[in-house]
Amino acid sequence: MSTANEARATAKVVPLRSLENGNLRRFEVTCSSCNLRELCLPKGLAEEDMARMERIVYARRRIRRGEALFNAGDEFHSVYAVRSGFFKTTILNEDGREQVTGFNMPGELIGMDGIGTGSYHGNAVALEDCEVCVLPFSLVEELGREIPTLQRHLHCVLSREIVRDHGVMMLLGSMRAEERLAVFLLNLSRRFMRRGYSQSDFHLRMTREEIGSYLGLKLETVSRLFSKFQEDGLIEVQQKHVRIRNIDGLEQVLGSKH
Repeated sequence: MSTANEARATAKVVPLRSLENGNLRRFEVTCSSCNLRELCLPKGLAEEDMARMERIVYARRRIRRGEALFNAGDEFHSVYAVRSGFFKTTILNEDGREQVTGFNMPGELIGMDGIGTGSYHGNAVALEDCEVCVLPFSLVEELGREIPTLQRHLHCVLSREIVRDHGVMMLLGSMRAEERLAVFLLNLSRRFMRRGYSQSDFHLRMTREEIGSYLGLKLETVSRLFSKFQEDGLIEVQQKHVRIRNIDGLEQVLGSKH
């Protein structure tokens, strides 16, 4: 079967799944009018190319809190752009324990780990009610060959994933516990600011235990550090609500001597 025929076959699958499980629906808002377009689509995309992209982003899918968008071993067929909500990505260690590998927020793509092997490597679980845009990858791949800016954008996304993995390795391998939590909070602050939200006042969708799993820290250590940062005047914490009072102070934690 030719690539074009494969793409058409994949495109036909989505409406059938929509009828079967009821959690896919046709777009009511186009990519060109979406307030996240600058985050998940390449800049400078021509109007004609944007229209072609909108035909690929066929549907939206709603995922309830606690449900999986996909699980490890599921057949890879699509990548997903997070439109609303928060996801955590996880893998299972050899002893069966869950390891959090990342947190994804609106405007970010997830599911790219399935490109190489044809199946998803980990799990993507909703931390709250979420909505994603479904991008059948065979269509994305075909269009990427025709629109160089889209292909470069996908390469940039893959590059960011590699850099993020290296960053996690650095967190787990060379940073003290205080530095790990400071980096985590600063990273969230920058990501919220890029989306037009407050960089200093936000709600954590993940639990302390999930933060600890991601940072390689015990739950007790994470809780102690939140309390310490609050006592030092760096942050204010009320359950999952965090207000950063001293961003410079958090950055100085990274520059302090071991």
